[in-house]
Order: sequence, then C-alpha cells, then structure tokens
Amino acid sequence: MKHQIFVFRTRFLLTLAFPLLLIIGCDKDDDDTPAATNTVTDLVVADASFSTLEAAVVKANLATTLSGAGPFTVFAPDDAAFSASGITSATINTLTPAQLQAILLYHTLGSKILASDVPAGPNAKVVTASGDSVFVTRNASGVYINGIKVSQADINASNGVIHKIGRVLNPPAGTIVETAVASGLDSLVKAVTRATTAPGGDPSLAGTLGTATLTVFAPTNAAFTNLLSALSLTNINDIPIATLLAVLRYHVVAGRAFSSDLANGSLAMLAGGNTTINLTNGTGGAPTITGTNNGGTSSNITATNIICRNGVVHIIDKVLIP
Repeated sequence: MKHQIFVFRTRFLLTLAFPLLLIIGCDKDDDDTPAATNTVTDLVVADASFSTLEAAVVKANLATTLSGAGPFTVFAPDDAAFSASGITSATINTLTPAQLQAILLYHTLGSKILASDVPAGPNAKVVTASGDSVFVTRNASGVYINGIKVSQADINASNGVIHKIGRVLNPPAGTIVETAVASGLDSLVKAVTRATTAPGGDPSLAGTLGTATLTVFAPTNAAFTNLLSALSLTNINDIPIATLLAVLRYHVVAGRAFSSDLANGSLAMLAGGNTTINLTNGTGGAPTITGTNNGGTSSNITATNIICRNGVVHIIDKVLIP
C-alpha cells in the first residue's frame, strides 16, 4: 500500500513538473533570441524594391558597415532606378567589389540628414563617404541630389536614414573634357581640340572646359555628322574656325545646371545669346533645347546630369546653332 502511494505521488509531482520545465525551457529560448534590429542594411534587405541594391551591398562587402553604429544617410536607388540607369543584376556581376564600393559610398553620407535638414542650395556641396562631392537642393518641388529627385524621404533606421532616389548616382570620372572622352563623344573632343590648337583658334578653350565650373550641352557624334551634312561638309576640320568657336561656346552655361535647375523658357549661354528650354516637348516627353538658328527644330536632351569634377554634362542629339 505504501509503495502504491509513493508511486502515485511521484507520478503526480512529475505531471506538475513537466509543464513547468517546458515553460522554463521556453523562457530560456526566448532569452537567447537576438533582438530585432532596424539598421540601414536591415531595411534594404527587408524592402523587395531594393533587391538590386541589396546584391550590390553584399558584393561590395558593405552589409556589415551599414549595420554599424553610423549614423548614415543613404540615397538609395530602388530597382526601378537601377533599371532606368541601365544597370541590371548582370551589370552588378561584371563589377568588382571595389568598383561597387566606390559607387555605393558615393550614395552615402557619414551623418544623419533628414529631408528637412537638406540645405536649400541650390546645389549645396556635400562630401560623401567616398570622398567625392554631391550637390543637394531642397525647394518647393522636393529634395534633389545631383539633379535626381528623392522619391521617398526619411525612411528611418536605427543607425541613420534612407532616402529613395530615381536614378543611380555615378561618381565623377574626371573633368568635362575627360568625361567627353570617356563617354565616346569623339566628334566633340575633335572639335574642341581643333578650336583650341588651330590657327585663329582659342588656346584657352580646352583649359577652360577642364577647370572652370560649367554646364555643357554635349552633342553626340551623330549630331555632328548631321551638322556636317547640313553644311555640305565631310570633316570637322572643314568648318571655318570662327564658326566652330561660336558653335562650341554656344553649348556652355556658367555654373552647375542640373536637370532640376532647368525651367521652361530662355536660357542664357556663357558666351552670349540664348537658347530655349522646354521640359516636356521632346521624344517621350523628355526635355529639349533649341538654338536661335536651329529653324525651330529642337534638340532632345537624351541624357542628363553626368557629373564631372568641374561641372555637369547633358547629352543632346542636335548641334545648337547660335
């Protein structure tokens, strides 16, 4: 009888103890679960629209950095921005970690700057984590960086803030002249070289384009080919030097004029004369620029906001005639 009572009591105590052990065990597991974090890296990973950016961050070995103490401000291109900039996952795969790191750090500031803290500018200079500068503007239309609009501001992280942008920012490749060379604008480079070195030319032209802070509306090679055809010529060297100088100077504006700085109406050119800007009448609703003697035919601005160390370049598909 005593043995039966002992067995019963033992089973009863075990029955009470087993759930208690489970509760204690669960509490221990809960205590071991790391607290959720909300860093810049966490937000990029969690947002499905940042898949290309996430791949770039991982390959650039910046995931740990952007999970650090910070604070950081990241101007973050989403997948649509990468696509609009002609950058795909395949493009990411062709770049080295160092190349990607240079691009991504150009989107990153070493402090937390909310949209309301962005300098009004226009085009206030800010140094990025890469050591290169970006130019920011805050006005009634929103916040802009290198002429690119912030599409969603103030995505707060525990170690900073993210601002979504509509294009990828490319660090400057060099001066305006060096950028023209790197961009394959061979005809423009040839025209500048001739206008600088030929008898009767301006020996300071190339130097000015390489040092002064300017905006250049740069015609494509095809634009120069069409100009030669209209002049019944076959070579840039056949263009009278005075005409060539007048045409080249008519493509230059003083200071940095990003696409966000352009407005409908007259635009004064550095060497004198005006062109006409229309922000919506080009191919696909793109902006255009028209020279005084272009017969009313507008030039499409086909690429904008190519940042240079001494200014900015916009690509156009017709040569402007003063």
